[in-house]
Amino acid sequence: MGCICFKSLRLKPPPSITSTVVDSQDDDDGDDGQYPLIFREFSFEQLRIATDGFSPGNIVSEHDEWVPNTVYKGKLGDGRRIAVKRFQRLSWPDPFEFIKEAEAVGRLRSEHIANLIGYCSDDSERLLVAEFMPNSTLSKHLFHWEKRPMKWQTRLKVALHTAKALEYCNDNGINLLYHDLNPYRILFDKVGNPKLSCFGLMKNSHEGKNHSTNLAFAPPEYLRLGTLIPESVTYSFGTLLLDLMSGRHIPPNHALDLFQTKNYLVLVDSALDGQFSDEDRTELMHIASRCLKTEPEERPSIRFLMSTLSRLQRRAELWPTNVKRLMPSSSNKKTKPATEPLQLTPFGDACLRADLCTMHELLEKLGYGADDDVVSNEFSFQMWTGEMQENMDHKNHGDAAFRAKDYDTGIEFYTEFMYGAPTVSPTVLARRCLCYLMTEMFSEALSDAMQAQVASPEWPIPLYLQAACLFKLDMEAEAKEALRHGSALESY
Repeated sequence: MGCICFKSLRLKPPPSITSTVVDSQDDDDGDDGQYPLIFREFSFEQLRIATDGFSPGNIVSEHDEWVPNTVYKGKLGDGRRIAVKRFQRLSWPDPFEFIKEAEAVGRLRSEHIANLIGYCSDDSERLLVAEFMPNSTLSKHLFHWEKRPMKWQTRLKVALHTAKALEYCNDNGINLLYHDLNPYRILFDKVGNPKLSCFGLMKNSHEGKNHSTNLAFAPPEYLRLGTLIPESVTYSFGTLLLDLMSGRHIPPNHALDLFQTKNYLVLVDSALDGQFSDEDRTELMHIASRCLKTEPEERPSIRFLMSTLSRLQRRAELWPTNVKRLMPSSSNKKTKPATEPLQLTPFGDACLRADLCTMHELLEKLGYGADDDVVSNEFSFQMWTGEMQENMDHKNHGDAAFRAKDYDTGIEFYTEFMYGAPTVSPTVLARRCLCYLMTEMFSEALSDAMQAQVASPEWPIPLYLQAACLFKLDMEAEAKEALRHGSALESY
């Protein structure tokens, strides 16, 4: 096939914006020069050479059986860095259908998108080629930061730039919907500007599977009908706003309960203290809750979201950086002295001592609670698919492995269960947390304990588990604070 070229729509490069998120990368990870954004066809051999034979060392995406299509970083002969998405074999059996969709995405050119610059359709191989973004994903900088948490102003910029990218796609991409919008789809360029990955504009396969991540975050209409509509993108944008506000991956059904009870401690990242006004916080929560409406017609348009976020960003730029949130004086609080011994349950005491064997024994005896009945009811409602039955089998296998103290297997089956579960099970999260602790994966364990707290805010077990994780991470002060919160919750 000949080369397919489209004239770039970008009139001039965007101004550089100093990154407040990531540090500068080495020169080897970025491009020094400017390259024309010309859409073209690549041969499989070109992309094989560019990625060092699709070396595992060049994989830059999250990948497993639930996200089977892998993204590699590569380098063309002219020195240009590229991102190459390789689809699972037989994902697109009709090459003409694949090329047609790739061409539609390849026509889009925006400063807010990591643009598609080519494709490959060679025998059964299907690949996409995009601009390479060297500074990783929003997921890394939001959930797994190393030096400092992302600032409020930067989070607003991410939201606004993503909204602008989606609106551009609405205006210029005929019949193009963004699939599975999540923090892995937001990338950062060499100077730290957020870009929306173009890969989300194509389905994962010709069959139209649009969501490869946890179904607990999928729009309600996708769960009912298996298809997406324009308003589905707004719903996914709402889940992204939740991530940006909280610094956590909160399932939408739990977030709506938190909105109603105004549980700001869970909904807003404590690292953002003093960086915004109560008015701005309330407004962002309001638009996020509107995005998550069950009925699609009740959700706001992307254009409305752009307008609101632009206003919030302008206010954030004027917000004094030295403003601290006024906290009630400790003299007005009737609290127990910090030196008073904690009244801990056997499980809390085991977490204080990081006695993992006792924790396992007690957690197994505890079984599944009332919050997990919701999960069972959700599955009963959706048991019309064999896939849901298979997913329940994953949970049962995970429970069996947990009882047998086969923690690696437990992690595997619980993870498979949670990928397909329609809602979050706090007990499964607690059990996987302990599996991670047993295998010395302390950061992963802490993440599960925090998610379990979000799923069941009145359950003290997640707070005790967080304490055990924090002790393992040598964060003693934070661990003791988690123990105090868990003890207070249990007393209440």
